[in-house]
Amino acid sequence: MDTKLIKQLRQSTGAGWLACQQALAESKQDASKAIEILRKKGKKIVAIKKSRQTKEGKIGFYLHNDSKIAALVMVNCETDFVAKNKEFINLTHDLAMQIVATNPQYLDIKDVPKEIIEKEKEIYRQDLKKKPTDIQEKIITGKLKKFYSEICLLEQPFIKDSQQTITDLLTVYISRFKENIKITKFIRWEI
Repeated sequence: MDTKLIKQLRQSTGAGWLACQQALAESKQDASKAIEILRKKGKKIVAIKKSRQTKEGKIGFYLHNDSKIAALVMVNCETDFVAKNKEFINLTHDLAMQIVATNPQYLDIKDVPKEIIEKEKEIYRQDLKKKPTDIQEKIITGKLKKFYSEICLLEQPFIKDSQQTITDLLTVYISRFKENIKITKFIRWEI
């Protein structure tokens, strides 16, 4: 078994040594398939952990080097032990940096007012009037997904790894710490 490959998997997924070893064996040493296997297992862990209360946490902050843009983000977890962990603190900082860089307007899709969604759909329909209705709906669904990835923090590609969304990033940390982690609030200021 290739220990370098296991270390890479551990870093990218947050999974334990044994889980990485098993995923590599299951994927016949294919790292990308192993990551997929571990992410699926991570999503199962997230589903179990989501119902647990998050009463601890940290407030992450980031001040851009020109001192004209800043962000605060409240990230909650279950225990004080995790809240004090250096990796968790780095996560809060990375999330604040994400907010400065991408300027999300909402945390999640469910937070976007229906009026805004309907207005976007109407704009898309105007552009697509000449296409058949069933094709319009497929295109509108794709355009809305892109729209959400621009305005909703949890749907955005992570600035340090565009292959994963912020939701995927949280899934990695939930798997790593074996407890629920969620972003509660954020705010961004710009001069």
